[in-house]
Amino acid sequence: MTEAEKGRIVRAEYADSTIAVYQAYPQVIAEPALRARTFVAPFKRERMTWIKPSFLWMMYRSGWARKPNQERILRIDMDRAGFEWALAHAALSHFQPGAHEDRTHWRAEVAECPVRVQWDPDRSIHLEPQPWRAIQVGLSGEAVDRYVDDWIVDMADVTERAWSVQAAVLDGRIDEALSQLPNERSYPLPEHVRRRMGADG
Repeated sequence: MTEAEKGRIVRAEYADSTIAVYQAYPQVIAEPALRARTFVAPFKRERMTWIKPSFLWMMYRSGWARKPNQERILRIDMDRAGFEWALAHAALSHFQPGAHEDRTHWRAEVAECPVRVQWDPDRSIHLEPQPWRAIQVGLSGEAVDRYVDDWIVDMADVTERAWSVQAAVLDGRIDEALSQLPNERSYPLPEHVRRRMGADG
């Protein structure tokens, strides 16, 4: 089985110490965040915030940055140690027999953990569902504080990049669209994190 055929692989653009994740926000949250290079008011720490390493899944979720309140796509370079801490302190959003002893054990994890992980079909350049899954990571409580205060290394607005990729797709310039995508590849999860997430590699 090739990597592309495997079900659950964390794919991301990453460097030695950082990993790129994406979030979509309205202008009122995005502008202050970009100035501060982290999230500030009116961003609410009390709410769960979802980070997504898959650029195309973010495009699907935000409608190429055209859905209401998702008009600005932010790329966040976050500390890899922080990303791995989040996964090590996460509960899967759905019960998975291979990752949990039983449903009681899973429910206890959900109640205790400040992080949720959800696996959804990744998307093609046409935003069609793919046979493999993309990871979504929901941060709450302690995890949000760590993310905002410690884990964010840099932040950039990639909304125009999103529009450029969409324009190329609509014009049938698929090779051009693909050339603008980030270089996402399999992320080397620590074994204990891989098992906890029910990942395939």
